Amino acid sequence: MVARRKDSSFVPLSAEEIAEQVLEAASLGITSAHLHARGRDESPAWEREYFADIIERIRQHDRDLVVCVTTSGRLVSDVESRSDVLELDGAARPDMASLTLSSLNFSSQASVNAPETVQLLAKKMLDKGIAPEFEIFDTGMVNYLHYLIAKGLVEPPFVVNFILGGPATAQATSLDLGVLQARLPSPSLWSAGGIGRSQLTAVGLALADGGGVRVGLEDNLHWDSARSRLATNRELVERVLALGEIFERAPMAPREFRRNWLHA
Repeated sequence: MVARRKDSSFVPLSAEEIAEQVLEAASLGITSAHLHARGRDESPAWEREYFADIIERIRQHDRDLVVCVTTSGRLVSDVESRSDVLELDGAARPDMASLTLSSLNFSSQASVNAPETVQLLAKKMLDKGIAPEFEIFDTGMVNYLHYLIAKGLVEPPFVVNFILGGPATAQATSLDLGVLQARLPSPSLWSAGGIGRSQLTAVGLALADGGGVRVGLEDNLHWDSARSRLATNRELVERVLALGEIFERAPMAPREFRRNWLHA
């Protein structure tokens, strides 16, 4: 949601480009897609119609792929804007929506997630039957997941993304990842992704330790840690699939994910 065309020509911006890259990844065997939408000026969009255009394009060709939309607080903090996408219905209705469980700092921006906002988003997802994709950046966010469970705002099973390697978050190390895992409620299905140079390390740790993988240009624009060349979403997915073969790990089929983790 940060990169613009000037940063990389491979970043998809229009609904057509985003859907095309999602479907390309789906043809390789991914389980789900985490979507951000862009307005006409390339800036992140929260309005539901932008997401509807993307989702409908995807589902014209692939109805199995699990579609997750963002409710990010990185550029908008009010709950009305962030929850607008949850009102989508019919062919554009998302299967999941991201839910970041606390505020945090990125290198030059803050993602503001006030307690009331997090709780209202969780309640709306529960009421709408849209499964949360919990975005967890540190151990305090795992604690907050338990807090939401105690308040009856979220229900099992739980699907979690650990996002590692930010300047103010847990790092892409086996120690950090192990602590995060150990504190998860049961039953939880976790994946890990890494920011920038941490992406390859994070996905390698996840594959080695039995987790899922989040990968793509949202978190990292480059192929290598030296940042000598830009990557494509396809290349990043293909590398994860190749690593998965080494670890004898295959992607979960979308239908299996729906049956066991989304009850859909």
